[in-house]
Amino acid sequence: MIRPHHFTPNAQTARDNHFQSQPAEHDAETVAQAAHDEVTQAAEDLRRAGVHVHLFEDTGRETPDSVFPNNWFSTHAGGHVAVYPMYSPNRRAERRQDVLDLLKQQYRVQDIIDYSGLEQDGLFLEGTGAMVIDHLERVAYAARSRRTSEILMERFCTHFNYEPIVFDAVDAGGQPIYHTNVLMCIGTDFALIGLDTIPDVARRRDVADRLRRGGRDVIDLTHDQIAAFAGNAIELHGTDGPVLALSSRARNALDAGQRARLETHVRLVPLDIPTIELAGGSVRCMIAGLHLSARPAAQDTRTGVMQ
Repeated sequence: MIRPHHFTPNAQTARDNHFQSQPAEHDAETVAQAAHDEVTQAAEDLRRAGVHVHLFEDTGRETPDSVFPNNWFSTHAGGHVAVYPMYSPNRRAERRQDVLDLLKQQYRVQDIIDYSGLEQDGLFLEGTGAMVIDHLERVAYAARSRRTSEILMERFCTHFNYEPIVFDAVDAGGQPIYHTNVLMCIGTDFALIGLDTIPDVARRRDVADRLRRGGRDVIDLTHDQIAAFAGNAIELHGTDGPVLALSSRARNALDAGQRARLETHVRLVPLDIPTIELAGGSVRCMIAGLHLSARPAAQDTRTGVMQ
């Protein structure tokens, strides 16, 4: 996770992120402090749930979306790391060598595949925002957008051995959804997905069937629940079993039946992040999951994280 010191909704990403909104009449310093405090509390809440958290500071003034690190790198079993090309120019400065250095120091990293140079060719793939990865079934799901190059996704899937499933997805107003992880979350035994965001009925059925093939409980979300970030959640390993980290707004958007179904699989851990959500992302975007094996020296302090 990245704790921001100069957070503000990003004007560059607002062009295609229709989940963004402007803060109420507060000065920039007040908004930045609120975001800083929300991330601090969220990290504490996750640690209290038994999740191991690496929390980095970001003091840069030119990285308004730094709080969303899952877009610029991802980790994968077997010691593999990917670094991604970002669509908005001011997001490219979010990539940090110190984060990669920590991964190499504390975890077994075999290789880092860096796709970021493809920004110069107009090819973008914004990590586990652009793709929602099923690590168990080896499937990468992606909604088409300017932030998701199908060419690059095919290359990623070849390198990392995933089956690509690409589809169109739109919000309630018919606008393309900018990131796939806004509309779906895949856990070990369940999946949250806004099936109605997929306008092609046949493709919608294909996606739902593929999610169910592994025996998952597929929980359908409405457009209103997607807008409240109910799909932007992440399953994590806690000391007492799996937890689902999601925002308080997302948790409140779920109905009693949906919450009951989820609670048969995971313990819900709601996080209060209303300021962060102004930027058009929520809890899933804030967490870059770890799928690497810890080095022996780090083993005692690591509880593990999974998507």
